[in-house]
Amino acid sequence: MTPGTPRPRTFSELKESGYRPRTIREEMRHNLIARLGSETPLLPNILGYDDTVVPKIENAILAGHDIIFLGERGQAKTRIIRALIQFLDDEIPIIRGSEVNDDPFAPISRFGREMLDRMEDDMEIDWVPRGVRYTEKLATPDTSVSELIGEIDPVKIAEGRYLSDELTIHFGLIPRTNRGIFAINELPDLSEKVQVSLFNVLEERDLQIKGYKVQLPLDILVVATANPEDYTSRGRIITPLKDRYSAHIHTHYPITRQVEMAIVDQEVGRFDRVERNLYVPAFLKEIIAEITFQARQSSDVNQVSGVSVRMSISNMESLISNAEKRAIRNGDKEIVPRMTDLEAIIASTEGKMELEYTGQNTSPDQIIQKLVQKAIKEVFAERIDPDDLETLVNCFKDGWWVEVSETMPAKEYMANLSGLKGISQAIAKLDIPESEGATAAAIEFILEGLHLSNKLNREEVGGKVIYNEAHKVQPLGRHTEMA
Repeated sequence: MTPGTPRPRTFSELKESGYRPRTIREEMRHNLIARLGSETPLLPNILGYDDTVVPKIENAILAGHDIIFLGERGQAKTRIIRALIQFLDDEIPIIRGSEVNDDPFAPISRFGREMLDRMEDDMEIDWVPRGVRYTEKLATPDTSVSELIGEIDPVKIAEGRYLSDELTIHFGLIPRTNRGIFAINELPDLSEKVQVSLFNVLEERDLQIKGYKVQLPLDILVVATANPEDYTSRGRIITPLKDRYSAHIHTHYPITRQVEMAIVDQEVGRFDRVERNLYVPAFLKEIIAEITFQARQSSDVNQVSGVSVRMSISNMESLISNAEKRAIRNGDKEIVPRMTDLEAIIASTEGKMELEYTGQNTSPDQIIQKLVQKAIKEVFAERIDPDDLETLVNCFKDGWWVEVSETMPAKEYMANLSGLKGISQAIAKLDIPESEGATAAAIEFILEGLHLSNKLNREEVGGKVIYNEAHKVQPLGRHTEMA
């Protein structure tokens, strides 16, 4: 149909328009091929999969396969499935009143066939948009066959129909998604009985309801998600059902820190911060992402359950919130997170990962602190060679010490900056803008990096952090007090 022309409202108008129906697989193939011929990203806003997951999705759609996505939590499985609707047509015609989106040219339900026989060319047409043609069900142990497939409707029986009459059936979610995409999240959580009921849907494309075989050749793409551990090792999905999914596509966490950071930048919550400018130094973005990377390889963290990108996102939001709180209280016009704000991410980190063990000697907070320290040390080593900061370290050997805290106004860092020889050269290595907030963040990063590189000593006293000469407990002589 030509864009802008009125949509056909009867079967005769539909035929005159030149419309020709396609199966769901032909439709998705056609629209994918059109996308492949352009430079439009296949999965916009889903980062890190261009060279791994996306090519497998392309192959599955071109082959007309049902797909199951296997991956740990937080790997964008649900988002990918929902993005598949972009390969559906904007809208398709159905017989008006049909519960199963009957194709006017080839209705599959008794209702649709009777309407075509009785009305012929005068049969009325409705148009269904692509969003309505997608149905998603979160699998739970109490999900029933009748919910997915259908059930005999006692009200229709009471109206005088026979049990063998197809019109007595109340169709479930799957037949109501005919000519569309049906998605099951966490497939292994379905009971075996319900999994068995999916056999005919995935292979023969017909239904059996209460022992009555309904000749209903569904045109449907079935996709699912599952955790690999549940899918392969625990026997929670029956083998014949595995076999009926032609494409098994494994998702993964970001391969590089840069991809993790890009996802965080895309997903982190954005608010009106009442005329305060927000600036997050690049090294802090790297630290937040690196904490998650460290957790994904830590023996203290259960790797089977995975560590989602949501941890990086939540941590960044907590970090910014703590910095915003300081800016509000100090009357600053700039919100800049710094190292002392990392204490705020403990609350958002603990709930995002499962620890292998904790006890009297190891608490969750201690494990998180260890991950944070490893991340800081990793990022600092990449950005600054501690041996290049000997001038600064020598100031501390001469008796200088520095005190910082999360509540300290950024201008106080600037007021004492000139007293530390070599600090300006160190800050220059970080390529930050010229602002009080950015400078304060850089100073804290440099001092903490030197501490973790065994160049400076660090003490926490009354909510403040004191840096002094390595191995000294109490600094003596000249000092710089940033408090």
